[in-house]
Amino acid sequence: MTELATALTLVATRRYIDTMKTVGVRELKNRLSEYLRHVRSGEGVLVTDRGEVVAELTPPGNAATDASVPPGLVALAKRSLVTLGARSDANLYPRLPRASKRHRAAQLLDEERGPR
Repeated sequence: MTELATALTLVATRRYIDTMKTVGVRELKNRLSEYLRHVRSGEGVLVTDRGEVVAELTPPGNAATDASVPPGLVALAKRSLVTLGARSDANLYPRLPRASKRHRAAQLLDEERGPR
């Protein structure tokens, strides 16, 4: 694999990188208490194994708790590949009045065409 291809496979959004510390498995094991203090204070920590992200430590409540969203979709949203929409609420979108009375299609066509 070329250097460019390798670099492209390790891409993450800058926003995601800026808000998360990154730590290798060995360092995490040796300094676990320190990293848990970071997480407790609200920071996220990405855990890597040989340069590949294998886990994410986040404070409780920062994970998706909506069981109706499939885990695969949540994973894509975390990688900023999709944006999850808001839950559907009938009150958000009031029913609009009909623009015209109910007609059969033939009647509408006849009105549009006029007298023949």
